[in-house]
Amino acid sequence: MPSSSAKAVFTAEAPAPSPLMPQAVVQNGMVYCSGSLGIDPATNDFVKGTFQDRVRQSLANLEKVLMAANSNLKNVVKVNIFITSPQLFAPLNEVYAEVFNQEVKPCRSCVVVAALGLDADVEIECTAFVGGT
Repeated sequence: MPSSSAKAVFTAEAPAPSPLMPQAVVQNGMVYCSGSLGIDPATNDFVKGTFQDRVRQSLANLEKVLMAANSNLKNVVKVNIFITSPQLFAPLNEVYAEVFNQEVKPCRSCVVVAALGLDADVEIECTAFVGGT
């Protein structure tokens, strides 16, 4: 259980979290983001289009949460990705390379799972440090 110095993060610019978790927690200079789906916060529906569109939306949602925690995607040190088919790995990597284009990329895990909540095809979570550029 996080100590009393833990701070929950919330922004209306990303989809609202379930009552069981915050969008992120800031603790000891780090931001731990909950899983993000390819949901448009304006409509609360999955974005229409391709799998890659949902990956971009998931990462955009994480970016908004990180910004609310005084961080950003350049500060990400670890990414965990869950996809529902091994055929999604190559299109995922195309978008991932667009977003994480810095020389030193975050550590990453990508796991193929049988199913995700809300029947999503991708869920992404990350850990980043607070501050910086």
